[in-house]
Amino acid sequence: MKSDRFAPTTSGTVPDVVELARVVAQQRAEMDRLREHAATTVVVERAKGVVMALAGCTADAAEETLYQRAKAAGRTALEECWVTLGELTPARPCDDADAPRTRDGNGSATAAASSPSADDAPAPFAAPDDVADALSRLGRALVHVDTHQALAQCLLNHLVPELDAESVMIYVRRSGGGLELSGYAGIDDGLAARWRHVPPFSGMAVVDALQTGEPRWLEHFSEDSRRYLLIGEPPERWQSRVWLPLRAWDGSDACIGVLRGRPGAFTSHDRTHLRGVVRLCAGRLRSLTSSSVKLHEADTNAVRSLFAALPVPAMLLTPVTSSSGDVEDFRVDAATAQAADLLGGSSGDPTGRRLREVRPGLTDLPVWQGCLNALAGGGPYESEPFAHQQSVDGVLELATYSVRVTRLEDALVVAWLRHDSSDRQEQRLAELQRLGNVGWANWNLARDESSWSAQVFTILDRDPADGPVRLDGVPGLALPEDRPALRSAVEALLREGRPFDTSFRISGRSGVRHLRLVAEVVADGHGTPFEVHGVVQDLTARRRAELALVESERAILTQHDVLQSERILVARLQNALLPLPDKVIDLSGLRVEVAYLPAQAGIHVGGDWFSAVELPDGNSLFVIGDVAGHGVDAVATMAQLRFTAKGMVSTGSSLTGALSRLNSLLLHSRDPHGTATMVIARYHAEDRRLVWAQAGHTPPLLLRDGAATYLRRPRGMLLGATLDPHFEEAEHRLEPGDRLLMYTDGLVERAPENIDVGLARLADAAAAHPEHTPGSLGTLLDVMLEDERRDDVCVLDIRVPRDL
Repeated sequence: MKSDRFAPTTSGTVPDVVELARVVAQQRAEMDRLREHAATTVVVERAKGVVMALAGCTADAAEETLYQRAKAAGRTALEECWVTLGELTPARPCDDADAPRTRDGNGSATAAASSPSADDAPAPFAAPDDVADALSRLGRALVHVDTHQALAQCLLNHLVPELDAESVMIYVRRSGGGLELSGYAGIDDGLAARWRHVPPFSGMAVVDALQTGEPRWLEHFSEDSRRYLLIGEPPERWQSRVWLPLRAWDGSDACIGVLRGRPGAFTSHDRTHLRGVVRLCAGRLRSLTSSSVKLHEADTNAVRSLFAALPVPAMLLTPVTSSSGDVEDFRVDAATAQAADLLGGSSGDPTGRRLREVRPGLTDLPVWQGCLNALAGGGPYESEPFAHQQSVDGVLELATYSVRVTRLEDALVVAWLRHDSSDRQEQRLAELQRLGNVGWANWNLARDESSWSAQVFTILDRDPADGPVRLDGVPGLALPEDRPALRSAVEALLREGRPFDTSFRISGRSGVRHLRLVAEVVADGHGTPFEVHGVVQDLTARRRAELALVESERAILTQHDVLQSERILVARLQNALLPLPDKVIDLSGLRVEVAYLPAQAGIHVGGDWFSAVELPDGNSLFVIGDVAGHGVDAVATMAQLRFTAKGMVSTGSSLTGALSRLNSLLLHSRDPHGTATMVIARYHAEDRRLVWAQAGHTPPLLLRDGAATYLRRPRGMLLGATLDPHFEEAEHRLEPGDRLLMYTDGLVERAPENIDVGLARLADAAAAHPEHTPGSLGTLLDVMLEDERRDDVCVLDIRVPRDL
């Protein structure tokens, strides 16, 4: 490193600040350059080692081979190193005069099987200059990547300006064939958690890509969504995506997904770029998923035997480093049975596994940094005490432990120290104060000393470094309007020994907080106040909940009054628009009885309605319908349909024509999404013919000679469902003594049963109560409506007299 020398200033002169800043900036730039060079050197040396191992050549020859490959492929030397680490392609010996050699079990050199030469390596793809420049920048950035997450973010930063990428996902195949999301960028943690694990089943593009070893270019969202289960909530967030597989020699395959928000195909330029990205990332991905060098088998067995004999929970950890030399995880080389229980017994024996695999989320805990510090020579680490529930002789008990980490050469010994009962009691007391948001405070009046628990400082929002406040100074912490009452209580306690329980407010960093202080005096043998014991409790959350509850109750009462007023208004409007006859009416020789029963559950009035009128030609019109929804809108729609239907049929319109016009009326009403069902029938008195049509409604029920049957419904669809509906008419001849029931669905529907059950119940009840006297409809309704009505019920009971 170069450094600038500058002359010391004499006493009384001012240093040249600009010159000093320039020197510091130069030194920092030099440090950054050296760090960059060191990180790059690691990658180059690893690539040279691969070539030396595969080709059996010297270091200088391996370096020359890498240089010639890079030159032939049009890549930088660093890019060629990344590609070599990713592909691990066997190469011809660097010296063409010598054949590749291997060592047999006796150490003798033998000729190895013929290896592909450097020319046999995967053919370089022709990359445009802008792609080559971009890949060169990516190769330099990969030097500083040490985790899957960092790799995903690095790729996203690279691909955003180049391909409009929005997200990057990296999946790694685990044991059992399933895939695990090891790194991601551009998506939130919630979505990542939901797609963390992907089973090895077909129907997923990432699984398909790994199984075939070929990229999956998803460029037509509508077609791709029918073929695959697409990742995303919603999936249409990414209109185009690609999954690029990476085959690994150790079976831990990986796949990189690049997701874009815009639709459209990946151009040939984009595909060339992405293939280059995958080749560069292959080496880094494999270094991240590979394990560190394992212990010799004999040493491993000895260590595990030693740990098996230890009577305390402990384990031996070996660091797992990335290509840059940073510790990314620890491998559990040995562990006692007690340690397995403390790590989580459900995960099985941790020996031989990665520590972060056994305990996900470990890097967010202080013990992780403690392990790194201990490994770096920072001395032993001991954690804060924590509680652990364990089973002793079949009985669950709570024990308190702390973790101690000690370095042993290049490994770590982790042990759990169990605390005695007094430590556990103190830990429980601290947890009790924290969970209850309560703390204790003591004031020694004789010695003028004060002591608070840590939780009191937290509650009062006071720095422990400032120490506790004297008892007579506590009122000064309260808001001005609460100080007189608190000061009076403190003075009464000090003067008369009177205990108090008072509430007050303070202003802290998080706003106004509601507190409670309970205090009592402890006197000496002469009755003189000696000490004051107090408890401080934070009631802010409870007070806010009480205020929210009061406000909620007030809002509920207000809303209830509004809805009740609406119900009264709608009911009056409905009565005005839909008057009910108070007796049986005669229409065209038929005896007609009407019933309308409003819902008992809820406070909304529904849209059930009927119409029974005699037409000018002596025939009769019968209509019954149900408008979806409740309230004013439903009643308004009901009135439109009722009067329009009656008017159209009265002026000569056919039944199907009336339904088609009513469908158009509903589609062009103020609620274009409103729907309705209806049965409309015209009775011809001269030959007792009933011509009827329906729009998505339940069929009329016919009772004849003690048997109940439903009329076969002609075709017809829900009103308001489509612009081009189709309706048909049906005809049925009535006989003397027949009874016809037209009704809305509130009569037969009961949650959660199927409506067919309700229809069968109505048929059975009608057949069992064939009374012909006026008012017999009420008997049938009593049988059908035993429970509380959750919907309105409207019924037309039409009877043909026997004496016709």
